[in-house]
Amino acid sequence: MRRAVFIILCFCLLSFGCQKKEDLIKIGIAGPMTGDQAKIGMDFKNGVLLAVEEWNNKGGVLGKKIEMITSDDQHDPKQAVSVANKMVNDGVVGVIGHFNSSCSIPASDVYNRAVIPMITPASTNPQLTKKGYENVFRVCGRDDQQGRVASDFVINYLKLKEVAILHDKTTYGQGLADEFKKFISDKVKVVYYGGIVQGDKDFKMVLTAIKNKNPKLIFFGGIYPEAGLLVREAREIGLDAKFMSGDGTIDPKFIEIAGTLAAEGTYVTFSPDPKNIPSAKGFIDKYRSRYGEIGPYSIYAYDAANIMLTAIKEAKSIEGKSIIDMLHSIEFNGALGKIRFDSKGDVTVAPYVVWITKGGKFEEYWKP
Repeated sequence: MRRAVFIILCFCLLSFGCQKKEDLIKIGIAGPMTGDQAKIGMDFKNGVLLAVEEWNNKGGVLGKKIEMITSDDQHDPKQAVSVANKMVNDGVVGVIGHFNSSCSIPASDVYNRAVIPMITPASTNPQLTKKGYENVFRVCGRDDQQGRVASDFVINYLKLKEVAILHDKTTYGQGLADEFKKFISDKVKVVYYGGIVQGDKDFKMVLTAIKNKNPKLIFFGGIYPEAGLLVREAREIGLDAKFMSGDGTIDPKFIEIAGTLAAEGTYVTFSPDPKNIPSAKGFIDKYRSRYGEIGPYSIYAYDAANIMLTAIKEAKSIEGKSIIDMLHSIEFNGALGKIRFDSKGDVTVAPYVVWITKGGKFEEYWKP
């Protein structure tokens, strides 16, 4: 009798477990959750988590609760591929990520083979969507767009004639630097062009070489850990050229690493301040009450998650092709405003402006 009860109990537990899995829709979130770029990964995670909790509080999607599967790619391309394969095996129906273009591009191959939609909140290298994968989307702009804005700013606003260009040898960093160089070279003299190694802690040798070229501005393609060190060490050796970088630098960690005084006056290309977007107010208030100050890409991750979940709801399916087709067809009203994807998966409107560091904070400064 006890054996029979035990068998029945095990069967019930197994049935409950299977039913529980069937009642879940898994959404992946991938980015650098540890290491020197972990701040960005946590910003991603918090934005997606806020969106998922809002949906679950309203009953989920398609009558199922949403489960968020978080994966750490350590901003390493090989790890990103491993993460992508693991999430496919874990049964995610969509992925929000990755952050770095060097991770998103190889990971997209895995998601494409599995017919799983991915929406990156931050990967800006044009090659990501030039591959022609129908399942790949981004809610941010591209490096050719922000490279043009940066060059317009240097040529038409600052009116400088000599610049040095540095990059961190990554897909994102070198890609952005090359786009800036492409747009600026016919009107401004590039007195230095070269790369540094991401993760290094001493750039004084390369900065001394740049100082000898007497540029009026240094443009850096890369992320805030290296950007902060470059600015700090440039000031230490008496290199007083202006400093400009892209969206990978616009994080409070940059100012913390560089130091408030050294960071003062640094220019950064990024999208307009969400605090001036009426539709973003609700998100900003909720995020601040839960996690504190929003990160630069928190709102992008939040919108990316909501777009993915809306597409699942509208498609009435968790089948990859149905979700992908819906992503290509819907116009989404998000915290950032209206978002629609073109045939390549890029947003149809991707404005960039120039920000400046002032008094230990970033401020929107110049619009093209």
